[in-house]
Amino acid sequence: MSKSPIKEIKEFAMDTQAAVDLFRTAIWVGFLISAPVLLAGMAVGLVLGLLQAVTQIQEQSLVFVPKVAVMVIVFLLTLPWMLVQMIEYSQELLKSMSGIIY
Repeated sequence: MSKSPIKEIKEFAMDTQAAVDLFRTAIWVGFLISAPVLLAGMAVGLVLGLLQAVTQIQEQSLVFVPKVAVMVIVFLLTLPWMLVQMIEYSQELLKSMSGIIY
């Protein structure tokens, strides 16, 4: 006789701690990868916001265009590093998959 579907599902289930660790690591890698672009956008926005406050120019496009331009430049400069981080995380996840699924 074949196994019941519930028993098969339980064989491939992971414990709570493994799920939490996977989620924590995924969130950390996502934060690490997005940090350079977000920090660059925040810094440019802060500097341009201060300049707008000092000069009393309240044009929104003056902040938007330079912020997007800097974020794109930082993204392109850090793209190789981001790819390395994602590949390393994916490799570690696949290597540890045999220990997670039992």
